[in-house]
Amino acid sequence: MRLLALSTLAAVALLWAPADAQTLAQVFKRVSPSVVVVRTRQKEVAASGQGREVSVSGVGSGVLISADGSVMTAAHVVHTADAITVEFLGGETVGARVVASEPEADVSLLQLERVPAGAQVASLGDSDRVEVGDQVFIVGAPYGIGHTLSVGHISARHKPNTVYSGMSLAEFLQTDAAINQGNSGGPMFSMSGAVIGIVSHIISKSGGFEGLGFVVTANMARRLLLEQKSFWSGLDGYLLWGDLARVFNLPQPVGLLVQRVAERSPAALVGLRGGTMRATIEGQALIVGGDVILAVDGIPVESRATYERMQERLSRLPSGAPVTVTVLREGRQLQLVGRVP
Repeated sequence: MRLLALSTLAAVALLWAPADAQTLAQVFKRVSPSVVVVRTRQKEVAASGQGREVSVSGVGSGVLISADGSVMTAAHVVHTADAITVEFLGGETVGARVVASEPEADVSLLQLERVPAGAQVASLGDSDRVEVGDQVFIVGAPYGIGHTLSVGHISARHKPNTVYSGMSLAEFLQTDAAINQGNSGGPMFSMSGAVIGIVSHIISKSGGFEGLGFVVTANMARRLLLEQKSFWSGLDGYLLWGDLARVFNLPQPVGLLVQRVAERSPAALVGLRGGTMRATIEGQALIVGGDVILAVDGIPVESRATYERMQERLSRLPSGAPVTVTVLREGRQLQLVGRVP
């Protein structure tokens, strides 16, 4: 009788199972071709030697989201890169450039030079429907090993400006799915194969994964990169205020220290200069010697809220529109004039 009952339950379970239900292995095979390895090169100030620069390579992950070659990734992977290439599952490599970026949420959008034949496009899901406890999986290139799968669950949700002050716009999903160096920018999928987030970073004492991974929600990435098209400046800046503003002799309470500038970026075209020397001030590692931005198109740098106003203004300017940047350079105030690409 017990064997009969178990057989009956199994039959009922099969009867009610969705006809299109797929195993994790099947879903992985379906979405894996949309995941790419992102490789970068950029100049960095050498650890020793004032003004000496070295070329540094980097690796991350990304996901193809449109048939015309749009790839989502993490801002910290590509925002100040001088050269970017994207490698697909079959090994084909194509060049790419940044077209939108929001460091405050750690998301960027790349445009490929061309789309390989047969490239697979991933679908963006509704991350608002994701719940704590949902099973998820991540596909990326940990330590450069492409198309690696890790599986876990949603551990928590975090509203903007509640985890890191340096990423005040990021809405995070926390996960225990394994994330390591090289996973940054890769997609986190729902079990149906929809992209519900873009991998950002981990919290770790050992340097490796310890169960605390943070992923920017797909809805936030969609809003910032596709709807608002956040302006890509190509510069890495650090906000100077309080004692630091006084140390740098700023003529106003707050300024933005330019640390790095990507080649051929809007920041480079307007004439902004990055730092030339590494320094540690009040425990903060900085690259100093570059310009300090005081205002953009008459909007003075005052706070992170000011940064959002500047980004909104720049994102709305048409191509070719003039932009004026007021900077402090070697003790003198200068006005640099450029145009929106």
